[in-house]
Amino acid sequence: MPALTLGTAVACGGAALVGGFIDAIAGGGGLLTVPALLLTGVPPHLALGTNKVSSCMGTAVALGTFARSHLVLWRLALAGLAFSLLGAWAGSLLALKVSSAVLGKILVGLLPVGMLLTLAPRREREAAPATLSGVRLWLLTPLVCLAIGVYDGFFGPGTGSFLILALHWVLNIGLMEASATAKVLNLGSNGGAVVAFIWHGSVFWPLAALMTACSMLGNWFGSRTAIRVGAGAVRRFLLVSLGLLLVTLIWRYFVAPQ
Repeated sequence: MPALTLGTAVACGGAALVGGFIDAIAGGGGLLTVPALLLTGVPPHLALGTNKVSSCMGTAVALGTFARSHLVLWRLALAGLAFSLLGAWAGSLLALKVSSAVLGKILVGLLPVGMLLTLAPRREREAAPATLSGVRLWLLTPLVCLAIGVYDGFFGPGTGSFLILALHWVLNIGLMEASATAKVLNLGSNGGAVVAFIWHGSVFWPLAALMTACSMLGNWFGSRTAIRVGAGAVRRFLLVSLGLLLVTLIWRYFVAPQ
């Protein structure tokens, strides 16, 4: 295990705080925390495991805050959870056969579309759990969760943001409910990854403890901000998350030496 220096603690703790704030509202916090871990010299396998532990606990805090405000659509979340896990498993198998660079370059072209969708004016609506039934609940929900799960298992970055967009545009639920409900699906899929990382000893625990505390605080502030400001906060931070992902992918697949 590497030594935990003050510089690493400050950089990664700060990234976890800001990343947790963004993640609670619109997903994409890992686009800050994983680079911070790698740039401070944490080995890749420890960086991924440490990030998963802290982000998972932070997501649990955000989910609790949204649940107390009755924003989580539990029927939708429970109907899609198994398909999200199945998709992640299938995506991880697909990753063994197909280069992720291909998907990364495709996403660079598709991300501006997602950003335009986020900006597109749309009348917000309250999506009560009782309205989620029939085709929307039993067909569209599994398909959306399966597709996003495959992406998560195959590639991963920005999964939370894409899930919020998919719930909003395909299932026609409000951005606030989409952000809240996405936390259930994220927590389920990330929980399995956390168990695997811990089992294989791929967690830098001193740093994980610090980042977990910072992530939980950031997620708490972020979820409360989303509840107070409403769908406008989700829309603005979706643009931030998708913009971060776009810059990351352009650098990784078009600028940085291969």
